[in-house]
Amino acid sequence: MSVAEIQCVKDLVGLVGKPGWVEFLAMSEPLSPPSEEPSYHETAHEQASAVVFDMGGVLVRLASLPDLLGAGHDTAQFWPRWLASPAVRSFERGDGSPELFAADLVDELNLTITPEEFLTNFTKFCTGLYPGALELVRDVRQQVQTAILSNTNALHWSGQIDAPVIQSMCDRNYLSFQLGLLKPDGAVYRYVGDDLGVPAANIVFLDDNQINVDGARQAGWRAYVVSGPEEARRCLIDIGVLGDTAD
Repeated sequence: MSVAEIQCVKDLVGLVGKPGWVEFLAMSEPLSPPSEEPSYHETAHEQASAVVFDMGGVLVRLASLPDLLGAGHDTAQFWPRWLASPAVRSFERGDGSPELFAADLVDELNLTITPEEFLTNFTKFCTGLYPGALELVRDVRQQVQTAILSNTNALHWSGQIDAPVIQSMCDRNYLSFQLGLLKPDGAVYRYVGDDLGVPAANIVFLDDNQINVDGARQAGWRAYVVSGPEEARRCLIDIGVLGDTAD
């Protein structure tokens, strides 16, 4: 068994027994075993024509888990459950009210806070642009098309700190609650590629979740895990999208 196949099995085993894991597997398109993590220094076989950014965790800072859920939640265990959650997936597809989402999620994750408390915390989960995010996108935009591709919701998109700036910083915005499509499902990557009018091999994608990067790679995109604008800039320099300002 290859290293990639072993990692794929480990990823699946990590979800088994978590609330919503069966529903997640049923709703998601099957992913091939993740490719070996490429070095940022790989030789680009195709010239990038577009850079697509995730929003939260790449361009926008997120609050801590205790701020969102209360104490006692492990980050490594939380994100797989969040991505697999039927309540989250439904809300980020644009279905249901915020109040219904909060009630369902509190019940699903057995949270010790009330739905009202969770919703108050959730509306403040996005805490504004990272320092350097606006400058990064500006620099990339001078070279290629730019876009945001985010699993998000109307509350965050319209109500977050820096919302007007975030909404206009890229050439295009692809938002799950407007499209009814979610990462890491293949349909969303195909939709974005078609709309950009760019071959899959010419799209660079930066996301802070491995499962979303794996989905993009399966769709033929050049995708990388990064956290924050500094890592994103280093990645884009190393693959030749941006020049090194230190030179």
